[in-house]
Amino acid sequence: MDATTAAGLLELAEDAQRRRRRQDPRAETMVEERYDDVRAALDWFGATGDAFRLAGALVPFWIATKRIDEGDAWFGRVLRDGQGTARAHHDHGYLVFWAGRHELAEQRFQESLTRAELDGDPSVQALALAGLARVAINSDVPRAVYLLRRAEAVTEGIDEADHGRSSALHVLGVALQMAGDLTGARDVMSARLAAGRARGDEFVVWVESANLSMVERQLGDLDRAEELAREALALCARRADEMAIAWMLNGLAAVTAARRRFERAATLHGYAAAQIDRAGGAWPADERAQHKETRAALDANLPADAVTRLRARGAEMTTAAAIEYALSHVDN
Repeated sequence: MDATTAAGLLELAEDAQRRRRRQDPRAETMVEERYDDVRAALDWFGATGDAFRLAGALVPFWIATKRIDEGDAWFGRVLRDGQGTARAHHDHGYLVFWAGRHELAEQRFQESLTRAELDGDPSVQALALAGLARVAINSDVPRAVYLLRRAEAVTEGIDEADHGRSSALHVLGVALQMAGDLTGARDVMSARLAAGRARGDEFVVWVESANLSMVERQLGDLDRAEELAREALALCARRADEMAIAWMLNGLAAVTAARRRFERAATLHGYAAAQIDRAGGAWPADERAQHKETRAALDANLPADAVTRLRARGAEMTTAAAIEYALSHVDN
C-alpha cells in the first residue's frame, strides 16, 4: 500500500457513496470487488482524517452487506482514548444503531454532539441530534421531537440538501408520525419527497416514499400508500441493500393487510421478518410498530396454522423472488 493507492481507494469508496444516492446498482459491487484493498487502506491510513473519511463512506456499505460487526470493530479500535472527529463518532453510532445496539449508539451520538459544538459545526451537530433522536424514539417520542427541533434550529438557513439538516428533517417526520401527528408527518415527508425528486436524489425519494406510505396508510389513503410502497421497493431493489429491502417489504405487507389481502400480506410479512434477521439488523421503532400491527391483523383474520404456513413460505423466498412477488399485479 502506498499513498497514491490509498487515495484512489478512498475516492472509490466516496464515489460509491455518491452513486448510492442515485440508487446505482454498482454502488456496492464496486467496493465489494476491491474490499480487501479497501480494508488494507483503512489500516494504512491509521487514525487520520482520511481513515475517518474512508470509514464514513463505508458505513452504508457495511450495513447493506451484513458487515456491521466489521465496521464496529474498526471504529472500536480507532476511537479509543479520545481520538476521532465529531463526524467519526456519529458514523460509529449510526452504524451500530441499525444493529439495535442503542446504548453504544447513544454514547457515540452524544460524543459527536459535544465535539461538533466545540468545533462550531452545525451540520454535524444536527446529525448527532438526529442520532440521539433515533434512539429516543424507542422510549421517549416527545424528547425525540425536541432534539429534532433543536437540530432544525441549529441548521436554520442551511440548504436542506445538507446532510445534517436533511437527516434531522427525515427523522422529524418519523418522530411526528410516532407522536400521532400524522398531518405534521405528512407535511414534512411530502416536502422532503418533493425536494428529493427535484434534485434527482433517489435515495431521499425511496426513503420518504416508504415513510409517507406508512403515514398515508394510517390516514386511510390505501391507494396512495400502496403506490408509494411499490415505488420505494422498486427503487430500493436496484441496489443490493438487504436490510432496506426488509423494511420495504415490511411496509408493503402492512398496506396489503390493510387492503384485507391477508394471505399475500402474511407471505410478505414472513419474508420481511426473516430478511431483517439475515441482514443482521433490528427493526427501528416505526418499522417495529408496523410489523407488530400487521402481525396482529394476520392473527385476527387468518387461522393460526395458515399464518404460520404463509409466513414460512415468505421466509424461504429468495430476495429476487420476494421482490417479484411483491411487485406483481394484484386485482383490488
